This record gives sequence, C-alpha cells and structure tokens, in this order.
Amino acid sequence: MTLDFVYQGSNARVVFGNGSSRHVADHIEALNCRRAFVLSTPQQVRDAEALANRLGQLCVGNFAGATMHTPVEVTERAVARAAELEADCLVSLGGGSTIGLGKAIAYRTVIAQIAIPTTYAGSEVTPILGQTEGGAKTTLRSPKVLPEVVIYDPELTLGLPVGMSMTSGLNAIAHAAEGLYAQDRNPITSLMAVEGMRSLKEALTAIVARPRDEEARAKALYGAWLCGTVLGQVAMALHHKICHTLGGSFDTPHAETHAIMLPHTIGFNATAVPDLLRPIAEIFGGSPGQALYDFGKSIGSPLALKNFGLKESDLDRAAEIATKSPYPNPRPFDRASIRALLQRAWRGDRPSH
Repeated sequence: MTLDFVYQGSNARVVFGNGSSRHVADHIEALNCRRAFVLSTPQQVRDAEALANRLGQLCVGNFAGATMHTPVEVTERAVARAAELEADCLVSLGGGSTIGLGKAIAYRTVIAQIAIPTTYAGSEVTPILGQTEGGAKTTLRSPKVLPEVVIYDPELTLGLPVGMSMTSGLNAIAHAAEGLYAQDRNPITSLMAVEGMRSLKEALTAIVARPRDEEARAKALYGAWLCGTVLGQVAMALHHKICHTLGGSFDTPHAETHAIMLPHTIGFNATAVPDLLRPIAEIFGGSPGQALYDFGKSIGSPLALKNFGLKESDLDRAAEIATKSPYPNPRPFDRASIRALLQRAWRGDRPSH
C-alpha cells in the first residue's frame, strides 16, 4: 500500500470527563483571561446564569440569544455587547447554535473561546463557521473560529431529551460518513470516522433504552468529538451542501435536516464509492444508505422533510440552490438527480442503496 497524505492536528485543548465543567474558571485563568462572557440559547439561559454565578468575578455578563444557523444580525448584537463589557473570553454552553455564535464572535474579534457542548453535533472541534444572512447560508474555514478549550462533561448531557440526542448524534455521524470519501481524506481521519460512528451507533442505541445511562452518554460525546474532528480536517461534500441549502434558505432545523438527509446522500454516493463506504455497511448492517435509514428509524429519528416546514413546492428551488457552487463530491450530479433525491427525502422514502 502506498501512503501519500497530509495531516494537520487541531490546536484545541480537549478536556473530557464527568464533572470537568466545574473547572471552567481554571481554564479561563490559564488563558490569562479575566472577563468571561457566557453564551447560550434562550432555552438554556438558566444553566448559563448558574455558570455565570459560579464564575463570580471572572464573568462580566451573559448573552442568551444564540439561535439556529447563526444569523449575522444576532452575531453583531453579541459582538457589540461583548465590546461594551470588554470581554476577553467567551464561554459557550450548549449545542451547535451556541457553539456557532461563539465561533462567529471569535472570527470578528480577538476574544478567546471555551466551548462546553451539551449535544452531539461535534462542531466545537472544527475551524468551520456557517452563518446565514439574506436567506442564504455560507461557510468559511479559519483557525480563528476554533475554540482554544473544549470541555466535554457527560454529566451535562444526562437530561438531554432522547429525540435531540438522536438527531444531534446522527448529525455527527454525517460528518464522519462524508469524511470517508472526502477528496482530502487520510488514514487518520478515516480511523477517527469509523471509531466515531461505531461509538455513536452503540451509544444512541443504549440511550433510547436508558436515557440516563452515564456510560452511553460518555460514549456519545466521545463519538461526537471524533466525528467533529473528522469534519474539521477534511472537505465537505454533497450532504453538507444540501443541508446548508435547506437550513440557510428554508430554515429547516439543523440536526433534523442532517438526520433525514444522511441516508439519502450516503446512498447516492455509495453507488460511486462502495469500497470507501464499506465501513458504514459493516457498522450499521446492510447497504450504506438503507442501513443508515433503518438505524435512524429504529431509534426514532425523523425520516421526512415534509414534517419540518419544507413544502413540496420548495424542492425545485432547493435543488437549484444546492447545485450552484457545489462542493466536491465523488459522484457527479445535476439538478434533476438532486431534485429526485430531495423528493425521496421529503416523502421519507427508504433509499434504494
């Protein structure tokens, strides 16, 4: 076997373990920061306020306005508030919406970041920022958006609703699945992808049966970290392009969109690169797209886009947007093939591959 690849590891410090979030103050001080600004969604404001209270004089305020798809106007309000408070550190507590806001603020400032993820999206370990403005979602890569410290505390996820656990976990699996056929993949990212998907498959199955299973919750966070790390190292392809289109232009919910589209996009590409996607077949059992669909169905994941505000009449426009400025993909596609793929995902059909 001839090996020829480039690998660049992340500079983020990863802290993993039960109770690790209790030591946020130590990490703030290690960054030589003294004025932390705590971020959250409105739904997690009480948790954010409790964290701010524990930080005491190290915290100068909090912002509970994070929302899906990281709207630029929300970021600008948060940046203005951070400047007003002279914040020198961000502490993002929550899922992808809060992590995204922290990254967007960091991109526009010189403020350090500490991320404390409470779902399984995995975006906290990527140098990728996706943001929406004017009805469109764009993405960029920059070392500026990668948090300096990521704290994984499984205790914080024990109460995560089962439905959200499933969709955010499938979102993470999507990062790893696309990493298997990314044009700039390498042996290390492929190892991480396989281990991450296997860990999440085992963890999500257990969480459905026992939502407060501490070992399963820890394994899910571990899998999410690995899958997110894969996304941070390789280029995105068709799956992420479609999900960015649906979320940015049609405001479909982020994790649910990934969970629904995953079997269809992977099944579509499996016909072109079956060898690269063989690990998915081995982990989930069956042809890659069908196996992911059956797994999602078995854990109660949503299956149809029509149940999340997307109208059938939107599909033509979605196909047109998704095929403009496409990401590199192992199987060629055109507007007609993506329109057909979206139709199946809209109805919730089982993929043919």
